[in-house]
Amino acid sequence: MSRENAATVRPTIRRLAAPGLAALLSMGAYCLALTVHGSYPFGPRSRAVNDLGNQFVPFHARLWDLLHGNTSGDLFFNWNSGYGVPFLADFLSYLMNPFSWLVGLFPRDRVDFPVFLVTLLSIGLGSALMTVFLGRLHPGSGLLRALLSVGYGLCAWVLNDGYADPMWMWGLAALPMTGIAADWCLHRRRWVAGTLLVALAWAGNFYTAAMATLAMALVLGLRLLLATGVPVRDRLLSLARAVSMAAAGILLAAPALTVTFLAGQASQPPLEAVYRGRPPLLYQLAQLLPGGRGGESVPHIFIGVLGLLLVAAFPFVRAVPRRARIGWYVLMAGLAGSLVWEPAILLWHGFALPNGSPYRASFVLSAILVMIAWLALAHRPRPRELAAGAALVALLTVVCHNQSSIATATWVLVPGGGALVFAALVALHRHRAPSGLRTAATTVLTCTVVLGSAYAALSVTAVRDKIPWFRPKTTLSERALAAQDGLTARADWPRSRTDPGPHEFADNDPLLIGGEGGSYYSSYVPAGTARTLRALGAGWYMRGRHTLSFEDPVGRAIMGVSSYLTPVPHGRGRYVTHRSQAAPLLTVRGALPRGDRGESVFARQERVLGAGVYEVPALTPTAGAVPRHGRDGWMLPAAPKPAARSVRPAAGPDGAGTTFTARCTPGSTAVWSAPWFYGQVSGLGGGSTGIGHRDATANPVRTLGTVPADGTVSVRFSGRGPQRIPEHAIGCVSPDKLAAAVAALRAGAPAKLTTSGHRLTAELAPGGGGNAVLAVPAVPGWSCSVDGGPARDPDAFAGLLAVPLGPGAARLVCAYTPPGLAAGLAASGAAGLAVAAVGAATAVRRRRTVAHTTSLKS
Repeated sequence: MSRENAATVRPTIRRLAAPGLAALLSMGAYCLALTVHGSYPFGPRSRAVNDLGNQFVPFHARLWDLLHGNTSGDLFFNWNSGYGVPFLADFLSYLMNPFSWLVGLFPRDRVDFPVFLVTLLSIGLGSALMTVFLGRLHPGSGLLRALLSVGYGLCAWVLNDGYADPMWMWGLAALPMTGIAADWCLHRRRWVAGTLLVALAWAGNFYTAAMATLAMALVLGLRLLLATGVPVRDRLLSLARAVSMAAAGILLAAPALTVTFLAGQASQPPLEAVYRGRPPLLYQLAQLLPGGRGGESVPHIFIGVLGLLLVAAFPFVRAVPRRARIGWYVLMAGLAGSLVWEPAILLWHGFALPNGSPYRASFVLSAILVMIAWLALAHRPRPRELAAGAALVALLTVVCHNQSSIATATWVLVPGGGALVFAALVALHRHRAPSGLRTAATTVLTCTVVLGSAYAALSVTAVRDKIPWFRPKTTLSERALAAQDGLTARADWPRSRTDPGPHEFADNDPLLIGGEGGSYYSSYVPAGTARTLRALGAGWYMRGRHTLSFEDPVGRAIMGVSSYLTPVPHGRGRYVTHRSQAAPLLTVRGALPRGDRGESVFARQERVLGAGVYEVPALTPTAGAVPRHGRDGWMLPAAPKPAARSVRPAAGPDGAGTTFTARCTPGSTAVWSAPWFYGQVSGLGGGSTGIGHRDATANPVRTLGTVPADGTVSVRFSGRGPQRIPEHAIGCVSPDKLAAAVAALRAGAPAKLTTSGHRLTAELAPGGGGNAVLAVPAVPGWSCSVDGGPARDPDAFAGLLAVPLGPGAARLVCAYTPPGLAAGLAASGAAGLAVAAVGAATAVRRRRTVAHTTSLKS
């Protein structure tokens, strides 16, 4: 290597050493904690809790399928879930963390491992970038910056909130990214590079990037206010530069905003979130102490003992100007207050109070704490100043000693680790300390930070695992892989669907193990999809944000389900594949009948099927508690409440509940429909559990059994009343009539049907006309063309896609385009041209300056 190259490489290596060390130490500490705890991938304990198992592992399995061409859909449309749903908003929200794309490098049946890597590598990148940003905030030791950044990478938010949401973990990197860009604005340089950093932050995850951008805007404002000797005009120019940089960067990522915004507008509304008020002040202050997790919802903010001691010492560090000490503490206090003040909570979360924790933005406060800690450390705090900070930490510990978030780890880390950190910092402060002492102090400090961070992570994880709500999913277990093999053997798409329901390995079984089912759990479940499926007899959870598969023969026939899985009773995790009668995915009908207001689910199913297949008998109460009959059905009387509500509904005391009797044709299949019933339903030798709760949870239409030879159907509803049973709660399906109806629909099936990505093409049978009905929920974004004519929006028939056909129609093509994509791409293109123009103008100006300087020298 030449001397010139060596002179260039060595400074680069020195610049990368501290960020690289921060990444390695933070990732090593996290892996150490998981190893001791026995968590995946270092032990048998699954990490797939809550949405990590129910949403994000299945979505990453879907990404694997897309990368390997192993699915019938594409980025625009998902044929597997919800009997056909849009997908781009899910991709942009859940899979845009660049580390998520590593999933394609691993076997599909090991998808849990790359999902773990998303969290691990985000911790490393966030720590590395924070190390870089701290150097721009104030110059100083790279090693010390790296140690403080470990506290940021393993802050309480990561351990409690971010670890289970891989896409949120990008926010850990987005915050220092936007901070570096803001620093360039402060010095009025690198506008193009800063714009690209902002774009990368927002593209990776716009949700946490918005929080990070808002926080760094406040930091930039504070730095401009504290800047001395800078004219007001220059400060305003820096501010204008930051505004233009942020606007251009966000516009570069515009498709992520326009597509998800419109998808969110069209989605099924969530359960109403209610903010229950800010936690007690002492409980909030206790979150500064590392190692614990309380039982109440609260902002999680601790950053380790090193950061805590320095934040406490900061007001006493006289080397820091008083204005700066006041300003940073006011910013910290203001941010802390905003996290628990409802109007500000709405601002942090895009003006929508989130379901679940309302404190998802708490990582920004952890970042501010790390910045304050670095400003204290960079100004070489004196022993007396550190002692004052230690006294404050001790006082905080004593005052908060009885808070539920104080754990055994807290009592080890704060007094024990704090004493080691204090001693090491005092030794490092001495200008003339022997090199051996300084080396020993640095080693002690590094070990304390790494081991303390690992212990805090272990403690929080152990506490969390004891909470029943955090019971992990099995995801791709041996049982799931065996079920996947069973589905693959029955695959007949697009002639018919193979539904993995109604069981659940995860809430997104079709994405996890394959098939084309009704289960779909996402914030972007279209309202049209959720309401259509429920109206036709499918169930839902979470007010329709988690749809379920059909469980009755008519519903399966309508949606073209020819095979489905069910667990074998007492089969130790084994599943069996069933065959069912299925209409084609696309059918050609004549005139489409309109429904009557208030029609029963059985009437709606018959209307879509195009034939009468049900007997809907009148119900007569014959035993048990006497219900009250009204216009809307039967009202069961209230039963005594149990001392404590069990997880699953149970029947009341012996004799509780009401038995209804009805008469149907012998040999028909009896089904029950009571969407909002919570309790036990039994009859015809079988039974099932209703978990309905109006709006929140809807039961699907479920099978009771075969009607006996005497034609008597006796059904008992046993629940904790008062509860309403629909007027038409029982239907009896004639197998022969259902077979005839399906055969009639098959007679009008297209000669050829293909799906490719977000496109469906049908070669219609000769003599086509009337209306084509697709067993796909109708949502905005579809357009259809008949015989090469202009593309038009399709109609809806009972919530399913319907396309009027002209006489003799021979070919139908339907395609889905995500609403908002065109506008987003246009905005992104315009921003890209502006950034390119600025970059070109800067390059030309730089060349002219160099040329002018050269001419002057010559």
